[in-house]
Amino acid sequence: MTISPRTMEDKSNKIILIPILAVVFLMIGYQYICPAGSNSCRFLTRDKLSGMFRQYHSGDDIYAYQEGLESEGSSTTLSKFNFTDRDLERHVDFNIKGDDVIVFLHIQKTGGTTFGRHLVRNIHLEQPCDCMPGQKKCTCHRPGKAESWLFSRFSTGWSCGLHADWTELTNCVPVVMNKKDKKDAQRDRRNFYYITMLRDPVSRYLSEWKHVQRGATWKTALHMCDGRSPTQDELPACYSGDDWTGVTLTNFMDCPSNLANNRQVRMLADLSLVGCYNVSTIGAERERGRVLLASAKNNLRNMAFYGLTEFQRKTQYLFERTFGLRFIQAFTQINSTRAASVGVGEGALRRRIEGLNALDVELYEYAKELFLRRYQYSRQTQHQEQRLRRRQERQEERQRLHQHTAPISKARREEEEREIEGVEGEKVGGVATTEDYSSQVVRW
Repeated sequence: MTISPRTMEDKSNKIILIPILAVVFLMIGYQYICPAGSNSCRFLTRDKLSGMFRQYHSGDDIYAYQEGLESEGSSTTLSKFNFTDRDLERHVDFNIKGDDVIVFLHIQKTGGTTFGRHLVRNIHLEQPCDCMPGQKKCTCHRPGKAESWLFSRFSTGWSCGLHADWTELTNCVPVVMNKKDKKDAQRDRRNFYYITMLRDPVSRYLSEWKHVQRGATWKTALHMCDGRSPTQDELPACYSGDDWTGVTLTNFMDCPSNLANNRQVRMLADLSLVGCYNVSTIGAERERGRVLLASAKNNLRNMAFYGLTEFQRKTQYLFERTFGLRFIQAFTQINSTRAASVGVGEGALRRRIEGLNALDVELYEYAKELFLRRYQYSRQTQHQEQRLRRRQERQEERQRLHQHTAPISKARREEEEREIEGVEGEKVGGVATTEDYSSQVVRW
């Protein structure tokens, strides 16, 4: 039996067609299971994840310009932490006219001075903060009341001590604010919304070293815990004399009681869990660190808001979404800091700094992923809200057209509906573009 060349060609074509159809079927199935913008697939590629950020950016959106949110970077690694929707969703009904208070926990060398100035000088308010020339503190009163809605360095001053930490603030702020506003704590229950800023641990540590090298001490800080400050034995000084001016990085790292080590974890944790500054209260140093890190993560996750120095635009966006407040001018990302001028490379020096700040490194990794996940979640939620609002507007327009007293032809009604949808397609969500807020940015 002779097989014609045409029959053989048809069979070979069918053989080739089978795997092609299988690939097409798999691609269709993947798109059905993992639609674009969905969180149902954890194995995201770099292009897919960046697309999830881009698809919600409109042309006039303040956060969508070329060197804005996209250039700040985004996490492309698989998730290491199991965050719930409750962890990601952040919105508080901040009542500035009522009794609510925003409390800013200012950690040294995290860009807190710049952010603190944003809070008192750059928020669009019915009654803006009154900032007198030459004075550091501003008066931030509620509309129509001589009461402050903000507890921070630039509003109430260091009322709970210089750079008070979480342990100090949570015990001190309610008492101080109720006394200032003449409130009865038992009768008038108020909401205190804690916020803070974090920074890459190596950069923050180097920045603190440079600051101390120039003469900073923070020696008037109280470090109150369980009703008292630490003793000299519990917290020995790293230097003799008035300050540590001119200290080398090696000497700075050699002091075992240096509070620069793991500062972010210590200032966010509940220190009473480990006996405050008495290191003999809890067993091994490793166990003490584990307790402090777990406490810091828990407190950070439950704060109303926190930002990251390395992501200024996203920090601004998340604060606005959380509190329903709007900044007047956009935040500016500045990377040319004093810490950036110190060349540590990737060698032994960096490894030693990371070792001294091992708890901070782990906390920052946790904080960064949660921050970026919250940003992504908020952008998706905002997109859904805008889509729902547009749908409602279209429905209202259609109802208006159908309620015309004068009869109109079907063709004319369809034409008007097309015009409505056409205008709607041109609508852009977000806020109008503003100039960079560079005049009030302080290099930290």
